[in-house]
Amino acid sequence: MNESISLYHLKREDIEINIVARFEKDKLIIDGYDIGKNVQAVWGDSDYEYVITIPANSLPPLYGLLGVELSDHKALLEAVAKRFPGNQCFSDIGEFLKQNKIEYESFTWA
Repeated sequence: MNESISLYHLKREDIEINIVARFEKDKLIIDGYDIGKNVQAVWGDSDYEYVITIPANSLPPLYGLLGVELSDHKALLEAVAKRFPGNQCFSDIGEFLKQNKIEYESFTWA
């Protein structure tokens, strides 16, 4: 079963932003997209997508840092959502992972 939680969502006439944290098998994935006129003005394309993937073997320190029982996917998703609210959550999560030397892969596409 794939578990997920919304980290941030905004919908206006000029932009829509959606950022979600989810598990795919044992990997934690944070992904989002921005779409609309504002994105077109900045990136030259109407959508911008971004993904952080944290492999299963890199998750134990994250559970510890967020005070969550190891392998409790739902509790980890809720802790991530609580710790990283708002539009900057994707960047904030990436910075947190870097600062704590947690291995992850990141991808953006515009």
